Order: sequence, then structure tokens, then C-alpha cells
Amino acid sequence: MAVTGCSQCIKYMLFFLNFIFWLAGGVILAVGLWLRHDSQTSNLLMLQFEGNQAPGTFHISVYVLIAIGAVMMFVGFLGCYGAIQESQCLLGTFFTCLVILFACEVAAGLWGFINRDTISTELINFYDAAYIKAVDPVDTSSRPAASKVLEVFHNSLNCCGKGDENPLFKTVQTSLCTEKTLQLDPVISQVSSSCHTKIRELFTEKLHIIGLAALVIAVIMVFEMIFTMVLCCAIRNAPAY
Repeated sequence: MAVTGCSQCIKYMLFFLNFIFWLAGGVILAVGLWLRHDSQTSNLLMLQFEGNQAPGTFHISVYVLIAIGAVMMFVGFLGCYGAIQESQCLLGTFFTCLVILFACEVAAGLWGFINRDTISTELINFYDAAYIKAVDPVDTSSRPAASKVLEVFHNSLNCCGKGDENPLFKTVQTSLCTEKTLQLDPVISQVSSSCHTKIRELFTEKLHIIGLAALVIAVIMVFEMIFTMVLCCAIRNAPAY
């Protein structure tokens, strides 16, 4: 133990922050796995209609989130060990990893902000394509498959239709929608049970969780980079080294 006084305090604060960072990585990993296996999102995103898979943008983002969580846990462990051992080499490696992670997080945040409506819009378009086929009065070969797609949407999101007054949809509404949505007042049902609204609410809620977690982690990373530089300077100037 070469550092003393304030430097020693910074050392243990850095260890504590790295431990929090390691835990945050575990939380990010858990959130990613939860989003991947959440019944609402997975049921919708595993759908296929006329040979087309439901938009996979959300799944790609989730896999990236899982990878980030795993990397964060590794980097957090590296920082904890480097701080306790007072190793300039490990702390330097840790600092470099932090800078790269921070840059990736900022880039991912900007991409997510720019494309925040892309996932829900793609899924709404997929729903509408099946909707058109399902309400088609002509009995085509794709109509049963389209009806199955709508049933999954309606059961997963507890919604019914697009929120319009399409007379063609009303003829098949009882077979495609859940009893709970059918029992709603027609005026209320048109807005509150619209699948377009439910899809947008679903992904807005998920993005808010991800955004809040990313903000907390970014603040921790900034303090970690500052403390790492201070501790490295203290170790370099310590008499024992």
C-alpha cells in the first residue's frame, strides 16, 4: 500500500464506484435478457407473415445491450482489481476501456434518440399489412395467417384494431379481439385499445428504462475516469514507486 491520505481515500472511492459499475453491468445484462425474453415483445417480434419476419431492429438493440452489460462487468472487475493492487498498468487499461465505453454509449444514445420511433413504426406497418389481409372480404390463402398475426397482437397488447371505424374489421372483430377489449365502451375503446397506440406505448416505456439506466451509468463513468487519473498520478508520485 503506497498511497496514503487523500489518495488512499480516492483509491477506495474508486473501488466503490467500480463495484457499482460492475453491479450496473449486471443490471444492464439482466435488463437486456428481460427485454429479449419478455412475453410481450418476444411474441410480437417472432411473428412471420407471408414469408416476412417482424422487424428485428429491437432484437438487434437488445443483443447490443446484453453485450454492453457483459463488457461492463468485465471492465468493472478490472477497475476494482487495479485500484486495490495500485497497478498503473491495470488502471491505464481500465481508463482506456472506460473512454471507449463512454464513446460507444454516447453514440448509441444518439442513434437511439434519432431512431426512437423506428421500431414502433416498423411494427405498426407490419400490423397494418396483416390487418388489411385479415379484413379482406375475399377469402384468400393468406387470410388465416393474417388473422393469427392479429390475434397475437391483440392478446399480447390487450388491444383491438387500429382505432378506426372500419366496417370490414367489425365483421371479424369478435373472432380476433379479446373479451376484455370487446366489453369496453365503443368511444373509449376506439382510443384506449388501439393497437397503434399500444405498440407506441410499449416501446416508449422500454426506451425510458434504457435511457434512465444509461444516464446513471454515464455519470458514474465520468467520476471513475477522474478518480482513475488522480489515483494514477498519486501512485506515480508515491515514494514506494
